[in-house]
Amino acid sequence: MAASSVSSPLIWILAGEASGDVLGARLMQALRARVPAIRFAGVGGARMAQQGLDSLFPMRDLAVMGLVEILPRLRHLSRRLDQAVADVKARKPDLVITIDSPGFALRLLKKIGGLGVPRIHYVAPQVWAWRQKRVREFPGLWDELLCLLPFEEDFFSRHGLKTRFVGHPVIQSGARDGNAARFRARHGLADDARILVLMPGSRRSEVPRLLPVFGQMLARLATAMPDVVPVVPVSNVVAPTVERATRNWPVSPIVVTDLADKHDAFAAAGAALTKSGTSTLELALAGVPMAVTYRVNPVTAFLARRLIRVPFVAMVNLLAGRAVVPELLQENCRPDVLARAVQTLFEDTAAAQGQKEAFAQVLRGLEGPGGMLPADAAAQAVLDLLARTGA
Repeated sequence: MAASSVSSPLIWILAGEASGDVLGARLMQALRARVPAIRFAGVGGARMAQQGLDSLFPMRDLAVMGLVEILPRLRHLSRRLDQAVADVKARKPDLVITIDSPGFALRLLKKIGGLGVPRIHYVAPQVWAWRQKRVREFPGLWDELLCLLPFEEDFFSRHGLKTRFVGHPVIQSGARDGNAARFRARHGLADDARILVLMPGSRRSEVPRLLPVFGQMLARLATAMPDVVPVVPVSNVVAPTVERATRNWPVSPIVVTDLADKHDAFAAAGAALTKSGTSTLELALAGVPMAVTYRVNPVTAFLARRLIRVPFVAMVNLLAGRAVVPELLQENCRPDVLARAVQTLFEDTAAAQGQKEAFAQVLRGLEGPGGMLPADAAAQAVLDLLARTGA
């Protein structure tokens, strides 16, 4: 059992990528607001460091995506896993929390299973979308699973896994708090300029898939909509790749890296094209009409269509249970198709309003139980488990 006292519990917490670092930081802040003497150890990034975490090793060591990228680093990742296990054994924390990053986190949970330390995994693996049989591997890995999407609680509970819906972190992202006038003034844009947000992805390996198509689409829009101003919000890591790839675009885009500027761009935008993922929920929170688009290798697309068990790719469509926003994937991810979609988003006010009304309904379902903020709901789940285990 843990060596910590009741008044100052020790939480060992791990995040493996940027989104998990944000979740972890908010959770740590919410826990400290309830238990000021709480202590933390584990692995995290800059956001969690601001909340007092001295990371065991750099979080970037775990932020590896894709089979090709992982293979050369398997030995290093294995050493990091052993290091994390040894640290948990040495510290004897009151609770271990792993956040997302299932490739590393679930292996860690399995290896510390015999220590008698309560375990929480935060962010459910998306096995409901494809390869559902993997859910059979999960019993015994955690004492409680904290999920972000309302339907996940029922899915995992049906498989005998203790699961608690805590709400989606997009609710706390600040995406709805942008200032349109400030964005136009900062970038010298006219009040009637039509701002189009283009979101090609967050990784250097994926943005080249969409940027060439976006550039060709803008060339087609040049006559019909000459006042369109493209805005590309990306991280500082991806920005140089985007700037190089957009040099020959017919309209120079505004590349945005600051979070507040990104939210201001959302407030000013009349439409957006985005890849699938959390970006659809951010845009929905900001009330930006959108179409979702993506293109992958044809072989990958063929295999994905055989494996995926959900009717939609866009999260807003999946949560609404219907096609709220257009999904222009693979053969429909073409400059002419995207250009027509953008014109419709700007000019069909009834369709845009219909999207916004659907967004509001979807987002209400992503609030924490009883209207709590997701971080507060997650913190309450952590404290409830500590109470049940006597810590």
